[in-house]
Amino acid sequence: MSVPVLNKMGESIGSVEVDPAELGGKINKQLLHEVVLMYLANQRAGTHSTLRRGEVAGSTKKLFRQKGTGNARVGTRRTGKRKGGGTSKGPKPRDYEYHLPKKAVRGATRMAILSKLQDQETVIVDDLKMAEIKTKEMAQVLANLDVGGLSCLIGLAASEVDEDKTIYLSARNIPGVAVHPTSQFNAYEVLRPKRLVLTKAALNELVKNAKWK
Repeated sequence: MSVPVLNKMGESIGSVEVDPAELGGKINKQLLHEVVLMYLANQRAGTHSTLRRGEVAGSTKKLFRQKGTGNARVGTRRTGKRKGGGTSKGPKPRDYEYHLPKKAVRGATRMAILSKLQDQETVIVDDLKMAEIKTKEMAQVLANLDVGGLSCLIGLAASEVDEDKTIYLSARNIPGVAVHPTSQFNAYEVLRPKRLVLTKAALNELVKNAKWK
């Protein structure tokens, strides 16, 4: 698979070859679906809570006698059938977190990256280094790469993160843009944005390293 490489001006300066086999070779949509659901579930706070009939305020006394009134029989004011009563089988605080096998999660990350490459939703840029922290300049670079106005994930190699933080600091305030080192990639973060922007060094690191979290 041949992927074009652009410079910061959006001009093509070559291409890189990516072997799909190094990224899993094929895409298992069911596995991707299950892994994305896992990440979404793990983000849930689980703080929802409703009051049961034993927790709402009100008397437990029967509202009126069973027979002789001409009305339908009723019980306590706290019943879930009455306004202000308790909620029947309502949600209570719970933990939604669960985890799939690590091998499956790593495989899903590879598949997510491969799908972005196959769908031509990945932009490979030779270098994103900046002389100083300039959000406006970074926004212009993304516009040159035909990513301006779209949600995107910018992936950097570990060496680029350690040596220079201007890329992250320049891009963090742009709406819809996230910057992560490739070691922090997961299937959900890769699939969620419209575009995946990788430096050439980041792509090489992704292809060589098969132990993503």
